[in-house]
Parts: sequence; C-alpha cells; structure tokens
Amino acid sequence: MIVNELLEKEKMSRYRLSRESGVPMTTITDICSGKAELDKCAAGTLYKIAKVFGVTVDALLENNKVKTVDYRCSFETFKSNTCHQVKDLGDIDFIIETLEADEIRKLYDRQWYREALYLLAMVDYLSRVNSLPVCTNYNDIRSRKLEKPCYPVSVVMAYAATGDESIKVNAMANAIPEFLRFNIVEGEIRDVC
Repeated sequence: MIVNELLEKEKMSRYRLSRESGVPMTTITDICSGKAELDKCAAGTLYKIAKVFGVTVDALLENNKVKTVDYRCSFETFKSNTCHQVKDLGDIDFIIETLEADEIRKLYDRQWYREALYLLAMVDYLSRVNSLPVCTNYNDIRSRKLEKPCYPVSVVMAYAATGDESIKVNAMANAIPEFLRFNIVEGEIRDVC
C-alpha cells in the first residue's frame, strides 16, 4: 500500500503522520492496514496526507492502484483540491505550476470539460487579481462554456430543500466573472479549511 511505502521511505511513524497531517490516528491506522480504502477517504483527508509526503492526491490514488486511466473524482472534490492548491502555493506559484504542467489542455483533451474550464477560470481570475497578463495558449478553450449553469453543491441542496429560486439567482449574482463566463457559478475560492 502506497501510504506504508511512503512512511517507510520517509522513515516516518504512523503517529508522526497523524500529528503532521492532522488526520486522526485511527484513520491512519485504518488506511495503513487496508481497512479503509484511499478512494473512499474524504478529499480533505487525502489532501492532508499527500501534503505531508509532498505528493499530489492523484499520485496517492494512482500509486495505490485505485486510480485507473479513467479515474475521475467528483467535480466538488476537484474544486476543493484546486482551491487548496491555490491556498498552499499562493496565487503566482499556482498559475506558474498549472501553466507549466499544461493541465488545462490535458483535462480538455480528456474531455473533462468542467475541470478544464474551472482550472482555466481559476488561472484567469488569479491573473486578474494579481494584475498579470492572461495566458493566450487557451483562447480556443475560452470560447467554450458548459451547456447549463453548474452550481456549487451547497446551492443545489439549499434550492432542493426550499425550492426558493432566489438562492440560485443570488449565487449567480455573486459569482466570479471568470467562472461565470464558462457557466460555472463560483463565488468564493479563498474560504477553504
């Protein structure tokens, strides 16, 4: 199992991993013993473990043989992971890393349009707030947008519970323009735990 291999490579105990990651010791033990599968763990748990080891969540899943060529996490998880990366790397380093890896194009070529457009919106938004020029490599993708609005799960749930259309209207009104251009309703990227 990948976590056990990383622990051994880093000469780290499960206790130390728990302490440094903030993941409860029982969860670490369950993961290391195989009782808990990595692909069933919460995105935040995977992110915290990956951060301690200096690897990506995708690398954890891929190296654990859980991820296949077509593995695709939920869009909410993807958004959360992206926001955590921005928080950890900082705006400029996030932009540089994303552009150097050409991750937007890779996602788009896989036909993972929501993810590609979300990442492009993030890069464009961070470029604007940091007074940086927009990278023109993705102008062909910028002309695309999702068929219908993609709301955050919290908005979808609140609307489903109340039937109050103003929830969607308010979310749309408060959306960041770079995201809204692609029909992605995103109002806050900095408020992540």
